[in-house]
Amino acid sequence: MAVLDKRKIVYSKEGFENDELVSIYKKILKPRLIEEKMLILLRQGKISKWFSGWGQEAVSVGSAYAMERNEYIFPMHRNLGVFTTRDIPLSRLFAQFQGKMSGFTKGRDRSFHFGTQEYNIVGMISHLGPQLALASGVALASKIKDLKTSTIVFTGDGGASEGDFHEALNVASVWDLPVIFGIENNCWGLSTPSNEQFRCAQFIDKGIGYGMEAVQVNGNNILEVITAIRKIAKEQRKSPKPVLLEFMTFRMRGHEEASGTKYYPEGIQDEWEEFDPITNYEKFLMDEGILTEAVKEQFTAEIKKEIQDGLDIAFAEELITPDEAEELKDVYAPYEQVVIKGEGKTSEKRFIDAIQDGLRQSMERYNDLIIMGQDIAEYGGVFKITEGFVDQFGKERVRNTPICESAIVGAGLGLSIAGMKAVVEMQFADFVTCGFNQIVNNLAKLHWRWGQNADVVVRMPTGAGAAAGPFHSQSNEAWFFHTPGLKIVYPSTPYEAKGLLAAAIEDPNPVMVFEHKFLYRSIREEVPDAYYTVEIGKAKTVKEGADISIITYGLGVHWAKEYAEKHADCSIEIIDLRTLLPLDKEAIFASVRKTGKALVLHEDCMTGGIGGEIVALISEHCFESLDAPVKRVASLDTPVPFAADLEQQFLPKDRLDKAIEELMKY
Repeated sequence: MAVLDKRKIVYSKEGFENDELVSIYKKILKPRLIEEKMLILLRQGKISKWFSGWGQEAVSVGSAYAMERNEYIFPMHRNLGVFTTRDIPLSRLFAQFQGKMSGFTKGRDRSFHFGTQEYNIVGMISHLGPQLALASGVALASKIKDLKTSTIVFTGDGGASEGDFHEALNVASVWDLPVIFGIENNCWGLSTPSNEQFRCAQFIDKGIGYGMEAVQVNGNNILEVITAIRKIAKEQRKSPKPVLLEFMTFRMRGHEEASGTKYYPEGIQDEWEEFDPITNYEKFLMDEGILTEAVKEQFTAEIKKEIQDGLDIAFAEELITPDEAEELKDVYAPYEQVVIKGEGKTSEKRFIDAIQDGLRQSMERYNDLIIMGQDIAEYGGVFKITEGFVDQFGKERVRNTPICESAIVGAGLGLSIAGMKAVVEMQFADFVTCGFNQIVNNLAKLHWRWGQNADVVVRMPTGAGAAAGPFHSQSNEAWFFHTPGLKIVYPSTPYEAKGLLAAAIEDPNPVMVFEHKFLYRSIREEVPDAYYTVEIGKAKTVKEGADISIITYGLGVHWAKEYAEKHADCSIEIIDLRTLLPLDKEAIFASVRKTGKALVLHEDCMTGGIGGEIVALISEHCFESLDAPVKRVASLDTPVPFAADLEQQFLPKDRLDKAIEELMKY
């Protein structure tokens, strides 16, 4: 009971005029009345799910009210008051809940899983933690552009257990970003009590570990919430730095309505009912003579009418008619690439030099482009691709990062939401696992979900051949090949490396750029010195032939060329895919129909590799043209070994001869 007594609500009118206090009352009343209606509709089967913020309205409404309208808010699924305080038309909110077209996601996502640039709101994904890093990215854009704005992002006492929480707070602290990390300490994570979520007494105890200010407020006291956030945001606009803000509150209903609250100790809801943020605020205004019963009834009637009017509009809207073309069209943000030809003077460049050239010229071309990664600033990256970049572009744009792949990919997405561009370097492609969720669930799905592009390039030094073992040698492009919304490029030559990287940075969609480490310093060719691009989504015929088609990419192109040079008696056609997603299917089909025999070669493991999909496509679309079974040559289905001889056995190169000989016998 001592904790509850500590939560006693004491209001202070300091800094508020009476008219404003009444206006705040109407704003906090609105989400409660919507909640009442939603619970009725849920029981009637007119909405499918509801995450209740009952008892936590002061947090949502107070936060949105305190922030400037041009400042971003990153709410969670219980923050209805954020959306209503930002004055989103209720008809659109209700249409969103029902999966109607006039909602924000065209029926593709539910409840508050959406964002809207019109209202400067970026909604969550179900994984809870990732949005924290997005807020850091938006705050980074504010700091770089000197916008003098603050950003607030919410999580709960459950979501704060995720690694994304640590990564986002650590990055924001290291970079002095103007972001408020709001933790709704409502005592439970679904059915798990706080004492099974964390061992510290309170979340503000974590502040010292991140070197940031930590503030605790009574989350049921709307005036205290508003006052605290106004003060923090005002200071952040003048002197950017993050703040951890803990809202002490309680979730009166279940995590979502279907889960109920049977796990709550008996009587705890009755105890917390005494601290209800709406009834207490209403009583305070009544006792002060600021609010009258007549005005309360007027507000209630007005809001209920607004709710019903919004529902009438949403219910009257027809159900979405599925349109396959529309669904596919929205996977990527609209973009028509205009290829810039490589003209003028050329010079001999290694693969790694060409990448550096393309990255540098893109930085010169786009002043709003930020590159981020481990050790990429003064050190120049482990492969020295960004060596000298700090001297030319400064540390604001060439940013060393902590070891936190998820937070940096998320920050890149936040930069994109704020209208900038980002290139994120994975030190090795293997390390992308730590940022996997951000890539496949945030970057890839964002435009399809609510029309926001993800202008982020992820550079991936990949592949074996350097005896680096199982954690620095993997070919993991297939992990992303399966994910709609991503683009994947995989150059095989210095010319392609520069042009595809530049094209990827131009593209407003998320692009994974795989750069084979073995090729970095082992090959060179004449490359235009001027800026140019290579078409994304277009394969290249490296060598014309009539007997057999080898479809490959990356280092596989060089294996195929080496074989063809040694076997001039065999007329081999080599197709360099260059782009894996979207795949140039027509180039593959045209070659196979021409030669009648096909072999798909890649460095990745055989099982589940991209080759399996290509073989299936060839079998389905070129069956009548085939003179032999379609073959695959790939690495062994083992991790990549360290010892050089084991690694060579693992790789497919030595198995290529036999496979081609078998095909040629048909």
